[in-house]
Amino acid sequence: MNINKLKAAEREFLAQYPDGFEDEALIKIAKRHNMSKHVAFAQEHIGPDSGSNVEKAIANIVLLISRSSMVSFFEKPKFKDLVARLDAHQKAFLVDSMLPLIHGDQQSGFDGVVDILRQEKLARWSLTTFVPAYYAPNDAVFVKPTTAKGIIAGLEVEGLVYKPQPTWEFYQGYKALIDELKPQVDPRLSPSNAAITGFLMMTVV
Repeated sequence: MNINKLKAAEREFLAQYPDGFEDEALIKIAKRHNMSKHVAFAQEHIGPDSGSNVEKAIANIVLLISRSSMVSFFEKPKFKDLVARLDAHQKAFLVDSMLPLIHGDQQSGFDGVVDILRQEKLARWSLTTFVPAYYAPNDAVFVKPTTAKGIIAGLEVEGLVYKPQPTWEFYQGYKALIDELKPQVDPRLSPSNAAITGFLMMTVV
């Protein structure tokens, strides 16, 4: 990884936004994304016990994606249509995969979500990672293809190769990269994983 590029990006960002993500201009942008509101919703309604009511859990996941600014306008209806076509067993499987991805055996949950999305040719990074990114914003990462590829290329990260098909291996590698970067930048740039990837998207991508 090219630390010099990271530090140059940090200086550039703070020169424009001295207060980091507390800068008034960035706060206005953040309000349009309603990140804190969506995080609160996910933590309240997609908790470890929400699997006891599959239909309610599914409805809350669909509601979250409908409000999300991280998932594209074109992917939202495709995900909703997918859920509408699932039978009771498949819905339970999706919920039982989504919840461990947040609360339990994360690799098993990740692979389960990818499996059911793949059946409908919807195994995409955004649809696989949006729920944990909202539920655990300081732990999970949202994988946006253009941003992920740009960060890897911009910082000259070796040994981490992006692939369009979601895999646990890349997710873990990308998350490890973000975890490695956080202590190396000013805390004003990393109040959450979404923030630090946003900073990198604005400077190195």
